Amino acid sequence: MAIHHFKVAVDDRDQRLDIYLTEHFSKAPSRSFIKKLIDHGHVRVNEVIAKAHHKVAPGEDIIVDVPEDFLTPQYIQPENIPLDIFYEDQHLLVINKPSGMLVHPAQNIYKGTLVNALLHYANHLSDVNDSMRPGIVHRLDQETSGLILVAKDNITHTRLAKQFKRHEVRKQYVALVEGEVEFDEGTVDVPIGRDTKHREKKTVAFDKSAKEAFTRYKVLQRHNDVTLVALFPKTGRTHQLRVHMRYIKHPILGDSKYGKKNSFSRLALHAKSIGFKHPMTKEYVEFSSKVPDEFLTKVYGKENR
Repeated sequence: MAIHHFKVAVDDRDQRLDIYLTEHFSKAPSRSFIKKLIDHGHVRVNEVIAKAHHKVAPGEDIIVDVPEDFLTPQYIQPENIPLDIFYEDQHLLVINKPSGMLVHPAQNIYKGTLVNALLHYANHLSDVNDSMRPGIVHRLDQETSGLILVAKDNITHTRLAKQFKRHEVRKQYVALVEGEVEFDEGTVDVPIGRDTKHREKKTVAFDKSAKEAFTRYKVLQRHNDVTLVALFPKTGRTHQLRVHMRYIKHPILGDSKYGKKNSFSRLALHAKSIGFKHPMTKEYVEFSSKVPDEFLTKVYGKENR
């Protein structure tokens, strides 16, 4: 059992307990996960089991006990969901994730995720992360399609995670964006932080909490006030590409958070390729997928050949 301790600060006065933990308990995958911890009696305030609606006060001690198998047997079950396996060896998998699939259980969703499919398919997955995210080294947004790495063992996971942290993994995305981008190539180098008005969103920010974010883009095709671009993120901030493209006045089509949801049939963002040093062989490998046909039809009037 993992035990986590928090001391309530003056600035957090009168917050609901579940909201306080959502903001401060970074290892929790979702607010629903926190609520279930509270409902099951795993959260104590000043040594007294508390309810989700408890209003925290400065100086209160909050203890969170997370059992190792919490939620796993009941909520995260293997599911026979077809996987588009792009590459596999004894150490890792490269999966071509479809748009609409969550990578791991969150937001009170415990079925139909990539993790559910992986638990059915693979005999072994890394367990460096919590039990909600076996094998998951990095993430893609639910509506983003494309290539994602999965680790089968902890050594592979750790070595891949270090490459991501050092920005050594080469990633290329393709996206359809609003308007015709003026320059053939460019960079967006502005930090990203939390949107203070909408907690579930990110925004360009310049306060102490903001983190550096760097994206390079290259125009592939312009047509009828839409541009197909290749995006090369150096950093990997949450919603980075979506925030950066909105910042330069070219939001990604179909983006309900940062653009216009009804401008396309889905979020028009695809993780096309990924390159990295293989954790065991030490050789550089790179995998590249097709651009989704619906992207090409929009700008070329034909499907991928």
